[in-house]
Amino acid sequence: MSAAQPIRNKRQVRELAEYYLKLGEIRNHVLIVVGVHTALRISDLLRLTWDDVYDFTRNRVRGSVTIIEQKTGKSKTIALNDRVRSALSLYAPIAKSGEYLVKSRKGRNKAISRIQAYRIIRAAAEALELERVSCHSLRKTFGYHAWKSGVSPAVIMKIYNHTSLAVTQRYLGVTQDDLDDCYRRLANVI
Repeated sequence: MSAAQPIRNKRQVRELAEYYLKLGEIRNHVLIVVGVHTALRISDLLRLTWDDVYDFTRNRVRGSVTIIEQKTGKSKTIALNDRVRSALSLYAPIAKSGEYLVKSRKGRNKAISRIQAYRIIRAAAEALELERVSCHSLRKTFGYHAWKSGVSPAVIMKIYNHTSLAVTQRYLGVTQDDLDDCYRRLANVI
């Protein structure tokens, strides 16, 4: 199996996010939208509960979520953008305090497994004919599009909680096309 890649085409990112929405499978839609827009590792995303993202006293989606990353043990606060908040709002009518956000249909209150998350993402990717897409692609897609929109690699490194810029650069999946684009754009700057 080849390494997961970011989804570089914005239209394809939107199509992936909307794939399950069109099928009426809101849970799977939320999985993809939250994954792409928060840069969370799949292990951290699957540990989210409704209490993390929804304020039950005010009956609304929170503006941010704070987690302790499973891999690093570091605290991280993530602003929930309008796309995430919109997806969560669609899913909120079934929200229950204490329940997992991406809940398995098996058992009482259990998150889906990493394998099931992979299957969900791969099924949508295959239907859309996207290659080298996996759970980790969602995280990488966030960084790639942040970088392409002008966000400093140092900021992206901090978001990812990476310890070196070299790791972040690998995540961004810079290709020769990206390098060529840089050369061409500089013709208008210098």
